[in-house]
Amino acid sequence: MSEPRTRKPPAPQRPQSRLGADDLHLFNEGTHYRLAGKLGAHLVSIGKRTGTQFAVWAPNAKGVSVIGDWNGWSHGADPLSVQGNSGIWEGFVPDVGHGAAYKYAIAAGGEDMEKADPFARFAEQPPKTASIVWDLGYEWRDEEWMAARAERSALDAPIAIYELHLGSWRRNVEDGNRPLTYLELAERLPAYVVENGFTHVELLPIMEHPYTGSWGYQTTGYFAPTSRYGTPQEFMALVDALHAAGVGVILDWVPSHFATDRHGLALFDGTHLYEHADPRQGFHPDWGSFIFNYGRNEVRSFLLSSAMHWLDAYHADGLRVDAVASMLYLDYSREEGDWIPNRHGGRENLEAIDLMRALNSAVYAEHPGVQTYAEESTAWPMVSRPTYLGGLGFGFKWDMGWMHDTLVYFGYDPVHRRYHHHELTFRGLYAFTENYVLPLSHDEVVHGKRSLIGRMPGNEWQMRANLRALYGYMYAAPGKKLLFMGAELGQWEEWDHESSIAWHLLERPEHEGIRRWVADLNRAYREQPALHELDCDPAGFEWVHASDSESSVLAFMRLGRGGSAAALAVFNLTPVLRPNYRIGAPRPGVWRELLNSDADVYGGSGAGNMGRVEAVAEPAHGRDHSMTLVLPPLSCLILAQEGAA
Repeated sequence: MSEPRTRKPPAPQRPQSRLGADDLHLFNEGTHYRLAGKLGAHLVSIGKRTGTQFAVWAPNAKGVSVIGDWNGWSHGADPLSVQGNSGIWEGFVPDVGHGAAYKYAIAAGGEDMEKADPFARFAEQPPKTASIVWDLGYEWRDEEWMAARAERSALDAPIAIYELHLGSWRRNVEDGNRPLTYLELAERLPAYVVENGFTHVELLPIMEHPYTGSWGYQTTGYFAPTSRYGTPQEFMALVDALHAAGVGVILDWVPSHFATDRHGLALFDGTHLYEHADPRQGFHPDWGSFIFNYGRNEVRSFLLSSAMHWLDAYHADGLRVDAVASMLYLDYSREEGDWIPNRHGGRENLEAIDLMRALNSAVYAEHPGVQTYAEESTAWPMVSRPTYLGGLGFGFKWDMGWMHDTLVYFGYDPVHRRYHHHELTFRGLYAFTENYVLPLSHDEVVHGKRSLIGRMPGNEWQMRANLRALYGYMYAAPGKKLLFMGAELGQWEEWDHESSIAWHLLERPEHEGIRRWVADLNRAYREQPALHELDCDPAGFEWVHASDSESSVLAFMRLGRGGSAAALAVFNLTPVLRPNYRIGAPRPGVWRELLNSDADVYGGSGAGNMGRVEAVAEPAHGRDHSMTLVLPPLSCLILAQEGAA
């Protein structure tokens, strides 16, 4: 009788790869925009055993293993296997769960490197650099917002954006002057934004970054919100709270360059994988950072997936794409001989153009209620026109020309403004060539440029009056609005990312008046269809009086859809009171003085028109009717026809 055969125990069960043949094809083709669910670290269960499935793209590595506390950060202890010819290393590590810190040990050419996961969902708080296994489960409560947000971000909607840096909006002075957490911000920020009438917030990059002083623009974690302020779910709670308050969330996103830190994307598998090898293409001279190789399909898939991740997982309502001009031009900020022409011999970055078109096509197809915003500082045509017409496909473009010309003009002493009147009127030649946002952003209040109020001429009263007139000009002009935090307070100092904005100024009535002026501008902008419906349509704007350079007075009309509603904006940009100034009236009848930047409540002198004025049948400025106005010094007046919406 033979001995009973000992049964061999079954081989341990392994999870199937998250990457199917279609995933690999799309990844290698440069058209995969949902890699967040495929690469990186994902918690999985096999029967009663749990662990983490890891996957990373490192095609030139000799070997890849996962290291962490569980294996003493020992290289090779938990090796991954390369999947065919894909360049992707993948493997399951049992008993590694939520919250585990890890990196990839990558063997490349005799050197073992320790790299953070490019697809990490969370990371250690800087200066630590490990990635963290993290489950993104969260119960959203913003169904009502998500269902209606498309109409709140449409071209005809009032969009007034409050731009802020989470780490320095408000700090906890009692606790070592630390930044507020995501949850603390969720308690305070929505109410403040609503009180001041803004419709959206735009957050300077919250993606993980090693150097706080980069404000997030030197990114290492393209899928992870920074751990400085809390966990991913706590950031979701902040977005949820803003949505509950009726406030949209735009995220600043940086595909133009990335940080050179050794633990990041740079030389990821020992080769120039994400960046160009030639510094004439792959290194940015202005920022000391690497430039993505937009012509490499897998890099395109990485960037497209990053953008989509913030819309999918975090319910972002928009993406503002930083430094688009630096992506469009191969010779951007370079001298002759320091750049490589494209295949046609030109200076246009054809691969970056293709990426931006692919980005916008994917975003609007998958998330029709979302908008994309381009920070583009040149005259590149059709930035905010559809890709099927040959445009880049963005929803909006920042009007950097308006910002520059307007701030230069307002910086002049009023006695000299008569010689620079054209710097305000010039925009009329191009105001509707794109869908514009008028930005007074963080870039204008740093690096020695002074604060906005610090740029204004005159004594303190005149500086505040100039500032109120500047804001009135922005809100009356066609285009969506953006104001950086602190500007609504009339902050005197430049922005400092390590300090709160100057909240103490609100204890002074003249600065509380500036804040109230901004809030009232936002209210009027939302409530008056003429001020927002045709922001992006030439039918919504008419000059009434553009030629009085001698007095530095100008007036224009804003119209609602079908001309049903009208608003008249009049500016006196000298400190001279003009008590009997005749302006052509768009229509007869009584006009209400909706807003007057010189009102007592805003810190002005109190000059004005007693709340209303009548247009009479006396021709002026090519119109059959006119009105005689009191133009206060350094002021903005906005009037609406009585009885109109």
